[in-house]
Amino acid sequence: MTLSTPTDDDHGTPVSVKIRERIQASRRRFHSNDNIADFIEPGELDQLLDEVASKMQGVLDSLVIDLDHDHNTADTARRVAKMYIKEVFNGRYVKAPNITEFPNAEHLNELMIVGPITVRSACSHHFCPVIGKIWIGIMPNERTNVIGLSKYARLAEWIMGRPQIQEEAVVQLADLIQQKTQPDGLAIVMEASHYCMSWRGVKDMDSKMINSVMRGAFLKDPNLRREFLSLIPKKD
Repeated sequence: MTLSTPTDDDHGTPVSVKIRERIQASRRRFHSNDNIADFIEPGELDQLLDEVASKMQGVLDSLVIDLDHDHNTADTARRVAKMYIKEVFNGRYVKAPNITEFPNAEHLNELMIVGPITVRSACSHHFCPVIGKIWIGIMPNERTNVIGLSKYARLAEWIMGRPQIQEEAVVQLADLIQQKTQPDGLAIVMEASHYCMSWRGVKDMDSKMINSVMRGAFLKDPNLRREFLSLIPKKD
């Protein structure tokens, strides 16, 4: 889409407001796990980082931290803003990675498994880390293109780089891979530790969540589903 160029009338308007207004004008959703890169103009991401840093400074003030004299937190507000915008939530603010597709010249149509792919995210309830592994099973369609193995990791990183709920993240990743490769079958299993349980709350250090998405041949053929699950290393 084509975005308008900021004018002098925009001076003094927070960049987050400008971005939000563009999204709302397009009637698009902007939940925590949505990508909004189409609505961010060149240079605005750095402005957004500055705005978040300023507001994070206010959070630290409200936590009654002496920012004038505590050398340990002197730059914390900006470090946290950079972490959110450029690192752990970067999947919200940048476009999807370029994925090179290759013709399925050999008409491959046998089970392929990619993983474990280490993924890092944060729960959208508490912004606590979610760290785990993903296994992806693909039954290629012999008439459609295929992508390189490393590209599955890039797509997973882009989807997980947002505040997420694990169940929704796996569905988002499945939708993206389905769109990119149009396989005959797709299976994803994710196992992750949630620090909202181990760092706070019940403080259970051992619990993990495992969930899956099965589509196409994996959903219809129980033998194929069993084969995929049997080839995934046993979880601890």
